[in-house]
Amino acid sequence: MKNKFLFILSLLSGLMFINAGLNKFFNYIQVPEDLPEEAMNMFMAMMEIAWLMPLIAVFEIIGGALFIIPRFRAFGAIMLTPIMVGIVAHHLTLGFGLPIPLVMAVILVWVIIENKDKYLSMITKNN
Repeated sequence: MKNKFLFILSLLSGLMFINAGLNKFFNYIQVPEDLPEEAMNMFMAMMEIAWLMPLIAVFEIIGGALFIIPRFRAFGAIMLTPIMVGIVAHHLTLGFGLPIPLVMAVILVWVIIENKDKYLSMITKNN
């Protein structure tokens, strides 16, 4: 039961990351007109670095797809962790709605904890 629940949460989170990545390429989600000036300035600064948004988008798409597939979920979680840290920091500093990023961060942490043995094998000495 726990595995099915984790799969459903991973599927939804992965799809949200894929959607966010695709939106960076195709701009199909409209930017709200009442966006705070600080947020607009930050987005404009990020757009000045021509390679940054495509790089983030590729990591969101690939990481989101890997996050959905149980065999590759641990790798997807590692790819998405820096992006998730940026999302939470962005929402904390600019005062946007925090519930969805926090829920997604909790799911990401849960996946990392569930796969801790895979990560520990990378940093422990095996004779």
